[in-house]
Amino acid sequence: MHVTRTKILTFVASLAFVAAAAFVIHVLAAPRPAAKRSQPVVPAQAPSANAEKVPVLYFAKDPEAAPPFLVRDLSGNVVSTAALKGKVVLLNFWATWCGPCREEIPEMIKLQAQYKDTLQVIGASEDEAPPEQVAKFAQKAGINYPVIMSSAQLEREYGGVAALPTTFVINTDGRVVQKNVGVYPFAFYDMEARSLMGIPVTARIETFRDTGQIFLKNAARASELPGVSFAGLTVAQKKIALHRLNAENCTCGCKLTLAECRINDTTCPISSGIANKIVQEVARGKSPPAASAAKSSPGNL
Repeated sequence: MHVTRTKILTFVASLAFVAAAAFVIHVLAAPRPAAKRSQPVVPAQAPSANAEKVPVLYFAKDPEAAPPFLVRDLSGNVVSTAALKGKVVLLNFWATWCGPCREEIPEMIKLQAQYKDTLQVIGASEDEAPPEQVAKFAQKAGINYPVIMSSAQLEREYGGVAALPTTFVINTDGRVVQKNVGVYPFAFYDMEARSLMGIPVTARIETFRDTGQIFLKNAARASELPGVSFAGLTVAQKKIALHRLNAENCTCGCKLTLAECRINDTTCPISSGIANKIVQEVARGKSPPAASAAKSSPGNL
């Protein structure tokens, strides 16, 4: 049975729509509903429950430059990342058929209106419908920021978009400091934007090393992977296992390495099964397949 990309993203978006949000509740001063919220990227060791109740924002340490693009929006105007230096940019992947995305649009509209000179929202539509149909939706919704049609190349350069909405947060130097998957309260985005603009906020800023949470290519830096237990392995064995997980591809159809798939989709049973099987093989001293060994290199760690 053929499964379209729209159906896949619809299913994943529905999961993000109902995901728990204990961390978002911690970030915001006032409690928020747990429904319809997703979990922002946090470092491997989050603050303990006994830490002072101060809002915390997490941004990537040594963030990478945002992949550049030069396209025309649905109104025919040129949208260029090069022209956005000096502004905070929210590159928001969305679709007209995505319920969480529609819920988030008013927040994006409000942010654009409030910080029109220092912030730029860009909507990247994942719709398979004609651009004219998306433009009608945008006009009816009152969207006040440029909307472009997403492409396979754009998604690939930004590491893949597994769920909608997904928003890449780009600082004034043109570097991607965070990736927010799911719907967040306006206050959360407002706090992120103000902090990146240099406006004082009542929050503590912490940094994390991107090991695939923002750009999947950085999964090769990870020393731990979701749902994969390296317990019992020696340091040398763990290194071998990580080499294989970054060299061998998942067979679920995602076209990602096993490590990338575990980070991109923690619910994937295929990558989970293969990854843990590889760990068991390494623990038993089984050598990696020749093809995988040929693709592995110390640079993957």
